[in-house]
Amino acid sequence: MTHEEIIARQTGLKLVYVQNTLALLMEGATIPFISRYRKEATGGMTDVEVAEVNRLMEQLQELDKRRAYILQTIEGQGKLTDELRKRIEECTDAITLEDIYLPFKQKRRTRAQVAREAGLEPLANILQAQKTANVAQAAQHYINKEKGIDTYQKAIQGAQDIIAERVSENERARQSLRFTFGKHAIISSKLVKGKDIEGQNFRDYFDWSEPLSRCSSHRMLAMRRGEAEGVLRIGIGVDDAAAIERISRFFVHGNGEASRLVKEAVEDGYKRLLEPSISNETGTIAREKADEEAIAIFVRNLEQLLMASPLGQKRVMAIDPGFRTGCKVVCLDAEGSLLHHDVIFPHPPKAERVRSMMTLMQLVERFGIEAISIGNGTAGRETEDFVRHLDLPDNVEIYMVSEDGASIYSASETAREEFPNEDVTVRGAVSIGRRLMDPLAELVKIDPSSIGVGQYQKDVNQSALRKSLDQTVINCVNRVGVNVNTASRHLLTYISGLGPTLAQNIVKYRTENGPFRSRRELMKVPRMGEKAFEQSAGFLRIQGGAQPLDNSAVHPERYALVERMAADQGCSVRQLMEDKAQRQKIDINRYVTPTVGLPTLQDIMAELDKPGRDPREPLKQFAFDPTVHDITDLHPGQVLPGIVTNVTNFGAFVDIGVHTQGLVHVSQLADRYVKDPTTVVSLQQQVTVQVLDVDLQRKRISLSMRINKD
Repeated sequence: MTHEEIIARQTGLKLVYVQNTLALLMEGATIPFISRYRKEATGGMTDVEVAEVNRLMEQLQELDKRRAYILQTIEGQGKLTDELRKRIEECTDAITLEDIYLPFKQKRRTRAQVAREAGLEPLANILQAQKTANVAQAAQHYINKEKGIDTYQKAIQGAQDIIAERVSENERARQSLRFTFGKHAIISSKLVKGKDIEGQNFRDYFDWSEPLSRCSSHRMLAMRRGEAEGVLRIGIGVDDAAAIERISRFFVHGNGEASRLVKEAVEDGYKRLLEPSISNETGTIAREKADEEAIAIFVRNLEQLLMASPLGQKRVMAIDPGFRTGCKVVCLDAEGSLLHHDVIFPHPPKAERVRSMMTLMQLVERFGIEAISIGNGTAGRETEDFVRHLDLPDNVEIYMVSEDGASIYSASETAREEFPNEDVTVRGAVSIGRRLMDPLAELVKIDPSSIGVGQYQKDVNQSALRKSLDQTVINCVNRVGVNVNTASRHLLTYISGLGPTLAQNIVKYRTENGPFRSRRELMKVPRMGEKAFEQSAGFLRIQGGAQPLDNSAVHPERYALVERMAADQGCSVRQLMEDKAQRQKIDINRYVTPTVGLPTLQDIMAELDKPGRDPREPLKQFAFDPTVHDITDLHPGQVLPGIVTNVTNFGAFVDIGVHTQGLVHVSQLADRYVKDPTTVVSLQQQVTVQVLDVDLQRKRISLSMRINKD
């Protein structure tokens, strides 16, 4: 079976589309480009599906390398038979491949190896055949004092060691125990002696056990963190007696003395070698599964955060709140450039409310401020209340913005590069303002794992997490597209086909030559070749240029097609884009060719209808309950507005404006059974919740979205 056939079977995608997708990837096409501009070739695969095809191919290629190494190793030992070669070459499962290789694998000096060196392998064969009536007599022939075998009992023990190792390496035995672990494994955690006080965060797992198959990813990750911190000891096991009985059937054939000795060897091989091996393997698979689920949740949350509604190009005042050190205030123009910064002290201990009020109102008037962005950290609610009581113009909108990651950005190399003469407080406030204007453009400057929208992100496989998060950022940036004349180097880096060097070259060219006037002008950028242009052009927008299609997602390779449509209607491309009646006359079936199908034509018509449209939802204003500021203001039964700040597989965290996130458990998300919280809530969603319980000591708030009308 070919790699393409294996991928098609695993994904359920048509073979021809898998083949086409892999061919495009081999040619250097990016995932965003393939999913957006090659729909005919892929059958309309999403960027997620294209990425999965790519991942599976990489996995199979790694398996190819491992298979080649195994064949070479066994052949070097002179043990590669035609039958064994065929089995290895036809094996498509990594675990089975390792099982086949195990007997030939170079090992440390084992008890079985010592026994073989003492010449006891023939005796092991005799015992395992279970046909000899007098084992002691047979063993007498293998006494060798020079090699430490000075009694027949030692000879028998050595033979049993060899059998025990054979049991542990036997494919049927391993598959049998693997099946048993898959069905019946129990995961348990115990408190490490003397760690009960420092391990209070893990007290739910001090004496915990449950079927491994029912262990959720967040419980698995919680136990793993407890183990890593030296608080818990985790074990994964099955009913040993039943497992040994099943495995013995493969090796024990009778009731004689030889059979009894083989049974002992089976038990030894199980306890000493086989069970620890399969238990570790099962634990690794369970950890990988938990990692995958946690990473999937993180990716979903990150995508929703990156695709959060933007305010757009408006003049913004941003406030980074604080008590003792004051509130840092910055004013930004519609492009996000810093115009002015100041500090006010409206709160205790200084409480300069009147002076602070005058300062803000003067700045709003001086810079024509259209919106105010307030960080949601310390003193956030107090600052919001202060600002809302100002006599501001009616057109000034007020928003609270998440500060997650702002401090990371303010101390980063990127921030120092952007604002070399400003301190971290100014940079942080600028980030809060820009986060309101365009969350995506600002968040790409921050390490995604610092944003805090997942569960146990520090505990999962960091390499897999990084790869998934990077691909998510790439997908989101290209889904939205960027204005090439205003986009930062960091944002351009994520555009299909560019990367850091070309992104920097674009910014440098723009600085030296002024704004780009057409997409084709991008070809003048150093190192921008035809391939890079093909991959990136459709995602780069140019506003106000001579070619109106340059401000749309229509790819330059299809400009001639749109021009033909316009000519057929007797108008220009610009007129076609502005006149809905003209577009409605177009029969797109007339323009189908062997390389341009209906999916591409439908995308083109959608772009002509709303050129350069932003796929993100419009921003909605939101305000917390003005009577609630602290956790002590809460009581069961209260119904409050909130914003979803994090979604996990056990529920959603909601900000209700009291500096402590409340948890809506999955059982409280809806008046029905909810398996996946993401089907009910999403990040940044505005919700109404009811307070169920408030634990002041542990600062925990239980909320419900199943509002009790009584």
